[in-house]
Amino acid sequence: MMMSELVNHQRIKTNGIWIHVAEQGTGPLVLLLHGFPEIWYSWRHQLNYLAQNGYHAVAPDLRGYGDSDSPLDPNSYTVQHIVGDLIGLLDHFGEQQAFVVGSDLGANIGWNLCLFRPDRVKGFVALGVPYLPRSPTAKTVETIREIYGDGSHVCQFQEAGRAERAFARYDCLTVMKKFLLITTDFLVAPPGVEIIDFLPTPSVLPSWITEEELMVFADKFQESGFTGPLNHYRAMDLNWELLAPWQGSKIIVPTKYIAGDKDIGFEKDGMKDFVESDVFKSIVPNLETVILDGHHFIHQEKAQQVSDEIICFIRKLSLD
Repeated sequence: MMMSELVNHQRIKTNGIWIHVAEQGTGPLVLLLHGFPEIWYSWRHQLNYLAQNGYHAVAPDLRGYGDSDSPLDPNSYTVQHIVGDLIGLLDHFGEQQAFVVGSDLGANIGWNLCLFRPDRVKGFVALGVPYLPRSPTAKTVETIREIYGDGSHVCQFQEAGRAERAFARYDCLTVMKKFLLITTDFLVAPPGVEIIDFLPTPSVLPSWITEEELMVFADKFQESGFTGPLNHYRAMDLNWELLAPWQGSKIIVPTKYIAGDKDIGFEKDGMKDFVESDVFKSIVPNLETVILDGHHFIHQEKAQQVSDEIICFIRKLSLD
């Protein structure tokens, strides 16, 4: 854990709440946005590598997570709120623009940051989650329910308290193992089964993460709980309503999309076909796509490869 001794931690007032950030290094700002269920620590490898290569790497706990404030109202977790938090961070650091990297939930937030404020993003690296066109007619949760049924994690996470009660049947370390080490093709439970019960608990850890590292996540979620993180899902349909003004908009920011070839639903759910399609390239015109051998939390599993891809992309844009 020598790396953590070099990481600076602070809480910054932005958009009416306090956001905790971990930062390392000096130079151009690179904002690292985590997914579910993660915290800043998921970027431990990239923080160190970016700092060593002359960048100011900043990994916030998104609102509702870790040591950041966690508003009670699910309606306080829209993409507008979270993008507002991030703009406040850029202003705090005195940066007009930043490079942005996002994984899972963080990728979705990054896409929306590029959509709302392309003037503040030099370049964007999205991990796992591509930019999906907004349906003009069907709300997000309704669409997911029609395709996957009520066993989808998104559907199960909608009801206040339901997932929290289900998660509470396990210790936080087991919850972390079930999600962070996921290798299933679909995040959909059979009828009558909670998603947390459906997910297996690996008996042997993969080589890319240790029990001690998993405990960092587990200890923080034990302290903060899961309601804040789950509220991001509970704001999905409100996001759909609020995103109506951007219907049909393209992402004009230079972007690199990285996915693991064994990510959830990548092969069997049509994601591979989509990210390799002309449709994806038409809505993200300045796009580079990289497919690696790996799963969903690729920035942890293949940390060095992902770090190299990020640095390569940033340096190329810096030369332009």
